[in-house]
Amino acid sequence: MKKVYTSAEEAVADMTDGVTIMSGGFGLCGNPENLILAILARGIKNLTIVSNNCGTDDCGLGVLLKAGQVAKMISSYVGENKHFEHLMLSGQLEVELNPQGTLAERIRAGGAGIPAFFTPTGHGTRIAEGKETREFDGRPCILETGLRADFAIVKAWKGDEWGNLIYRKTAANFNPMMAMAGKITIAEVEELVKPGELDPDHIHTPGIFVQRIIKGEKYEKWIERRTVRDA
Repeated sequence: MKKVYTSAEEAVADMTDGVTIMSGGFGLCGNPENLILAILARGIKNLTIVSNNCGTDDCGLGVLLKAGQVAKMISSYVGENKHFEHLMLSGQLEVELNPQGTLAERIRAGGAGIPAFFTPTGHGTRIAEGKETREFDGRPCILETGLRADFAIVKAWKGDEWGNLIYRKTAANFNPMMAMAGKITIAEVEELVKPGELDPDHIHTPGIFVQRIIKGEKYEKWIERRTVRDA
């Protein structure tokens, strides 16, 4: 099975209006930058995006939001993106907010084939409205469903032509679990190597979960808030 694609544009060529996309990373760290820009260039609309947050106004997933391509966000964090906040508060964007740990577990469960699970997080809050509640060891818990997506776009440090991936540091947030939860997972990597060149003990995502892989052409590695110390 061919997994290596020549460009981000080729890798997302079959994405259509209305698909659900999981996008890895934490803040602006570990974002699949090249794939996001390729989706922007395609101009597909009515997207449902599953991501911890939606980048900033001008970086990361924020560019898709600004272009009017996103209909719904499933996230845990709105901060750092004023446009996201405006669209949500004005009712122009459907938003499903999750506690961060719950969002991570919903994605992990989806990738593991677990349809639903109970958690105490969110009980007694608006998060629990309309959800089944049960008591375990005297503690009330709410039912949360697993999440899957038509496509998962993830970013890794290194990958091989079989799709095995290695992440670095904070980029390991959300990327590995999303790689398991996409029907079609597209990975972009900074370094693409031949099979056998990666240490098997260092692989985070086995290639069985990755259907397409590209070598990213360019990375800006944006910083959300630059904090410096006076000399």
